[in-house]
Amino acid sequence: MSVVVTGLRNAKGQVLACLTAQPKGFPDCRKDPAARNAVVPAGTEVRINFGAVPAGRYAISMIHDENANRKMDMALMMPKEGYGFSRDAPVRMGPPKFDKAAFEVSGVAIEQKARMRYLF
Repeated sequence: MSVVVTGLRNAKGQVLACLTAQPKGFPDCRKDPAARNAVVPAGTEVRINFGAVPAGRYAISMIHDENANRKMDMALMMPKEGYGFSRDAPVRMGPPKFDKAAFEVSGVAIEQKARMRYLF
């Protein structure tokens, strides 16, 4: 299971990603002890591999951590760094719900595509 992330505005820092099967663990995977996390160097396009995952329904959230401090930096409660979600789930007044970003894995190798978005 992998995701290809496009639209990064620069190659600074890293991309943090998490894969969860738990709606309550999305988009902040800290609430899901079974979540898979990945960190890859940033580039204009990056591939994040989560390895083989059991069949089920999953969602991915990503952050372009440009200053490599391993968190989303905020300004007036708005993200200063890039973010993205599986299925390019739309963002309206906060992150999308799990159902909007969720996709099925049925045992075959699957590749998702996602676009990084920026507000500033």
